[in-house]
Amino acid sequence: MYYLYYFLIQIKLPMKKIIFIAIAMCSIILISCKKETAQQPDELAGLTLLQKMANDTTEIEVYTRSGTLTVGYNDIFFRVKNKLNDEFVSNAVLDWMPIMHMTMMSHAAPKSPITKVAGKEFLYKGFIVFQMPGNDMEKWTLSIDVQTPSITTAVLDTFAVANSTQKRVTSFTGSDSKKYILALVSPENPAVATNDLTLGLFVKETSMSYPAVTDATILFDPRMPDMGNHTSPNNVQPIINTTDNLYHGKVSLSMTGYWKLNFIVKNASDVVLKGEEISPSVESSSLYLELEF
Repeated sequence: MYYLYYFLIQIKLPMKKIIFIAIAMCSIILISCKKETAQQPDELAGLTLLQKMANDTTEIEVYTRSGTLTVGYNDIFFRVKNKLNDEFVSNAVLDWMPIMHMTMMSHAAPKSPITKVAGKEFLYKGFIVFQMPGNDMEKWTLSIDVQTPSITTAVLDTFAVANSTQKRVTSFTGSDSKKYILALVSPENPAVATNDLTLGLFVKETSMSYPAVTDATILFDPRMPDMGNHTSPNNVQPIINTTDNLYHGKVSLSMTGYWKLNFIVKNASDVVLKGEEISPSVESSSLYLELEF
């Protein structure tokens, strides 16, 4: 701006014109800056702050789409702030452990790694499948290990987990005597349409370890128990996607109401672990999840 003023003086423009030109240039610069700011994407669009957890060096903002955690599958998002310089961290390495502290025992939950959200500078994401809600006597805690170039620390806090109105996760003992967890990931907002169907299947190794099962066969049959137990056409059985270790298919929902997703789960040797085929004598599988809309 100084060089522009000096140039205008040198060409001997009247002072009123110099002031007018200077004001006009400042306005153009300010408008350009506002446009650039407006074009920057909002990293938190569609997310609601759940809570903040912190220690002496680190603050972690925890977000979900609904602002709550419920029994079943939950996508969880994070931003990490270095409290020593009050700046968000773009290159953190994060690990986590959810633990349910029951009156007589403790256990963890199926979870994914925490990864950076593509296209975001400071946003991280993972998922947890909560098997049960918290209550006054039994609480979920979440511990997050944080590594940055300048800080290595852990942050711990208690989280409320509410019950779900539908059965979106189920635990079962397979014919191999192992304990499994089957979780409904999507559809989150079912519609009268062919919906994306995504499922997670996990096996209990120990009370603190629930790795994904990636070599199973999952068959499903959607039914409406209140409408003659009819099914629907054009369903696509889910298959594993090794990128996210989840099973992806399609579920056709032909009308609104209560739907029961009946499942049969087989192991890699094609042996049925749990579930039955629907027939005139079998209205519902012993392994099912629910949708209602």
